[in-house]
Amino acid sequence: MQETLDKASGWVVVVGRVLLGLYFIVPGISKITGFEQTSAYMADHGVPMIPVLLVLTIVLQVGGGVALLANFRTRLVAFLLAGLTLVISLFMHDFWNYAEGMERAHETQNFIKNLAIMAGLMTLTGKSS
Repeated sequence: MQETLDKASGWVVVVGRVLLGLYFIVPGISKITGFEQTSAYMADHGVPMIPVLLVLTIVLQVGGGVALLANFRTRLVAFLLAGLTLVISLFMHDFWNYAEGMERAHETQNFIKNLAIMAGLMTLTGKSS
């Protein structure tokens, strides 16, 4: 059983990298195509320096996602994307600023989901590649 798990572990890491890469590429592209809407959403959440931070986010999401797919500087990229995910979570999924109800539940779920994404990225950061 252990031998089978050892053989599969390489492919599992590759699939994980690909899924994490896509998780960042798709929203990064949607931020390009919906730049104005994303800017407005960021403004609603009190994000400072929106044009600069939005472009930086797009570069990190698309570039970092592609880097994960290509297994290029995976540990560094995963670390940077984990930090980006933390910042996005604190600004954009601030469930603590909502009254009880569906919106708060939705933002709480997004915040917790992002913690899980960060866990995957931190795991890649700790892996030798």
